[in-house]
Amino acid sequence: MRTLLFVALAGLALQPLAQGGEEADAIVGTWVTGGGKSRVEITKARDRYYGKITWLKEPKYPAEDHEAGKEKRDRENPDQSKRERPILGLGLLNGFEYEGKNTWSKGTIYDPENGKTYKCKMTLRNPKTLHVRGYVGISLIGRTTVWHRYEGSKEEKNDKGAGKEAPGREGKGDRLGKGDKAGKGKGSGKKE
Repeated sequence: MRTLLFVALAGLALQPLAQGGEEADAIVGTWVTGGGKSRVEITKARDRYYGKITWLKEPKYPAEDHEAGKEKRDRENPDQSKRERPILGLGLLNGFEYEGKNTWSKGTIYDPENGKTYKCKMTLRNPKTLHVRGYVGISLIGRTTVWHRYEGSKEEKNDKGAGKEAPGREGKGDRLGKGDKAGKGKGSGKKE
C-alpha cells in the first residue's frame, strides 16, 4: 500500500516538470517575421533555443543596390570574415532559455540589416503569436516585433515564384496562417 501511495505521489510531483517541457518547446517551429520579409525556424538543442532564416521574400538585392541581382549576404557583419555568408540559412537567434510563463530569455538576436547583435527576450502571446524584443542593456530600451506562426502548404510553393527557401527547405510551403497577411494589421513589425 505504501509503495502504491509513493508511486502516485511521485507521479503527481513529476507532472509539472513534464508540462514545463511541453510549454518550453511551444516556440519550436517556423515563424513569419514582422512585415513578412522572412521566415525563421526555431529549433531546440541541449535545452536552448536557436533560430535561422529559412526563407526570404526578396532573396536578391534590388535593382537600386550596387550588387543588384546577387543573393543577399551578411555584408554588414562587423567581422569581415563573415560578410560573404548567405542570409538564407543564417542563424540569428542564439542561446535562449525557457524561464516559464511563455517567456524565453538569456539569448541574443542578430540583425543582418545593420550587423548588430542585441540581447533578446521572446514571449509567446498565444500559440500563433510571438513577441520578439531586442534591446541594449535593459529590456526597457529596445524594440518589439510580432512574429506569426507559419502554417505552410505544399500546394503553394515559393509564393508563386517570389522568395526563396534556404537549402534543404524547398517544397516546405510558403503560406501564412489563416487570416494573416504579411505587413498588414496586427503583427506588422511596428514598434509597440
